[in-house]
Amino acid sequence: MTLLPPTPSPRQTGFFRTARVRGAVWGAAFAAILLAGCVTTATADGPLPSQVPPEIATQLKAIGPVVNPAATASLYAPVQLREPYAGVQVQRDIAYGPDPRHRLDVFRPVGTTTAARPVLVFVHGGAFTRGDRRSPPGSPFYDNIMLWAASVGMVGVNITYRLAPQTGWPGAQEDLAAALRWVREQVGARGGDPARVYLMGHSAGAAHVAQYLGHPRFWVAPNAGLAGAILLSGLFDMTTAEANDPLRAYFGADPSRYAAMSALPGLAQVSVPLMIGVAELDPADFRRQAAQARDALCKAGRCPTFVELLGHSHMSEIYAFNSQDRALTDAIGRFVQRHLAAPSDAR
Repeated sequence: MTLLPPTPSPRQTGFFRTARVRGAVWGAAFAAILLAGCVTTATADGPLPSQVPPEIATQLKAIGPVVNPAATASLYAPVQLREPYAGVQVQRDIAYGPDPRHRLDVFRPVGTTTAARPVLVFVHGGAFTRGDRRSPPGSPFYDNIMLWAASVGMVGVNITYRLAPQTGWPGAQEDLAAALRWVREQVGARGGDPARVYLMGHSAGAAHVAQYLGHPRFWVAPNAGLAGAILLSGLFDMTTAEANDPLRAYFGADPSRYAAMSALPGLAQVSVPLMIGVAELDPADFRRQAAQARDALCKAGRCPTFVELLGHSHMSEIYAFNSQDRALTDAIGRFVQRHLAAPSDAR
């Protein structure tokens, strides 16, 4: 089954749409595929041609290969939707644990289907020491990721977790486990399928997801309780990662302990389908870490889906979700489709 392209809305302006509802044809077609479990033979591996509009691409190049949330957000915030969101039911600030940061938001598409929907759980980044589900409050980020998930027929769960230096390793992994337990127990009542949960992390969030996977003692169920995991611009081996204050804030000042905390080599032993993504304009350390993880997985006979986002930076790859720049989200969609029908021990 071939996915249909999005239908531009009547209020589309320039490259990005400004309408309240995403392309109806695209959303309906992809949602039907997700619910039915159809699988395509398309592959998302390799460099993804840039869909960044020229005016934004020029500014991303000027910002350069650095992590600059504020400057990048200013480019993408104008093209994102603002509340109230049409066609989506939103529940915010649901507690999954006792800490004030043990909170999550749930986005589900409004529709007539009674079939359980696949679930996308998102884990934000922030250099281990900052970040939130919405940063700053009222921002379109990271509601944009949840809106994309709902637009393609998934239930979106956006979580936050405890931060360094108040909480060091493995606090975030324990929090991910607690959030996933909540999902397994509660998402069914919100239209989600606890047997089809995809866990996605960005930056420090990707590092946390990778460490959850690489250390089975945190798993909430066999096969980590997941149908798949998506790791965007993360860190996977603290022994080879660039030493800096954020890393030391979470993992401690003793490098001799880093090997035992790292996602690798344990990540290479899991059977959960993995997708690793990195941006062309990512800082060099993130690009090295992505290549190291890919090579380690392939050496173990577990090659992941691996994508390089041409034209994108560390922050733009995630801020572009739910826009007409579909390079990454289409690749994620193909990844999800390929593994929907695969045998799973996620229950």
